[in-house]
Amino acid sequence: MTKLRLAIIGAGPAGIYAADNLLKAERKFDVSIDLFDKLPAPYGLVRYGVAPDHPRIKGIITALRDVLDRGDIRIFGNVEFGSDLTLDDLKDHYHAVIFATGAVHDAPLPIPGIDAAGSHGAGDFVSWYDGHPDVPREWPLHAESVAVVGNGNVALDVARMLAKHVEDLLPTEIPQNVHDDMAASKVTDVHIFGRRGPVQVKFTPLELRELGELRDVDIVLYDEDFEYDDAAKAAIASNKQVMVIDRILQSWRARPSANNAGGEASRRLHLHFYAKPVEIKTDAFGQVHSFVYERTQSDHNGGVTGTGQLRELPVQGFYRAIGYFGTPLPGIPFDKRHGVIPNREGQVLRKDSNEKVPGVYVTGWVKRGPVGLIGHTKSDAMETVRHIINDQASWWNPAHPGLEAIPALLAQRGVAWTDLEGWHRLDAHEIALGEPFQRARVKVVPREEMVRISRAE
Repeated sequence: MTKLRLAIIGAGPAGIYAADNLLKAERKFDVSIDLFDKLPAPYGLVRYGVAPDHPRIKGIITALRDVLDRGDIRIFGNVEFGSDLTLDDLKDHYHAVIFATGAVHDAPLPIPGIDAAGSHGAGDFVSWYDGHPDVPREWPLHAESVAVVGNGNVALDVARMLAKHVEDLLPTEIPQNVHDDMAASKVTDVHIFGRRGPVQVKFTPLELRELGELRDVDIVLYDEDFEYDDAAKAAIASNKQVMVIDRILQSWRARPSANNAGGEASRRLHLHFYAKPVEIKTDAFGQVHSFVYERTQSDHNGGVTGTGQLRELPVQGFYRAIGYFGTPLPGIPFDKRHGVIPNREGQVLRKDSNEKVPGVYVTGWVKRGPVGLIGHTKSDAMETVRHIINDQASWWNPAHPGLEAIPALLAQRGVAWTDLEGWHRLDAHEIALGEPFQRARVKVVPREEMVRISRAE
């Protein structure tokens, strides 16, 4: 029976689904899979990219845990590709590799003032409130009025977390440092801006509906955004999701506080449509002072055009939530424009010739960009796995494919890697920290502490 030693770089949903698909689909090969991640804990985006008040989405962890707990996939956490483990190392020990490193950096927004103090990428904020070990422990929440640019689910997550009262997050798994900073937040008004109209938004009805359920938070809408043309009416009539979104927005418009800021709540969430970012103005200290945007209008064909009318809103904080971007990997082709590894159906291509790179594959967001929900990575992984199975002739020819070679190599280099047993240990520790307070868990944030607990040191 042919043997296949496969490395997967990235232990988030994309990497785990790829491993699971290959083990279930392939019976002609003796498959052995090692899953690597730079973080000490698995699950990637589900652990570090989903808002803590989304237990339904985090339920995906149950399915991922079932895959890992079968015991037929080895995990090496706290291992950095490019330093702890190189491409040459992979070629020496495996027949092929799948990169499933995701897209974690914020896409750029090239407007004046974007680098001002108080201007942030949404991804950095998400990583902070999810307890990512590689971001600062503290977050500046001294702004009273904040602008969030974007009309996708991440923009709604950021806005909801900014507006939500911290005591309503206590049953979740937010780390203690996040709780403490949010308890001192001065936010009273969060403004969400979208370049197009209400029926062209990218968020889902579930995400939108949750905004209207926040305690002590008024939703503020503006009548000028709801003068629908024929194209908007047609979109509502022909698309069920658009129809549901419009129904939610219209129900909010009927609330007494919807068209003014005079509601009884202590915090407000403003939704602005037809707004194109133009500039962030700063004060004498380089701090965000106001947000300038251009009012757009429908082009009657589902898009928008500029009106030339500029508006300025006083804000002290600014968050861009316009998409995520992949990160280049040492020795691997990278498309800097789109933030992905160039590929054809998961087969990595050379940038200069579009020829296949033998033995190198990709799946997930670093393959197709940050589009689609987490579940979409399942079909994505199946496509990549199919090519691995069919490409046996171009696999690498490893000199040292033995199972003990990688642990020996990492030990020789002094890498304090974590394994599945270590994750179970850390998982139980976090759950135990939360039990006295009736919380799902309290995340351990410092990397060194995560590693120490995982390795029982």
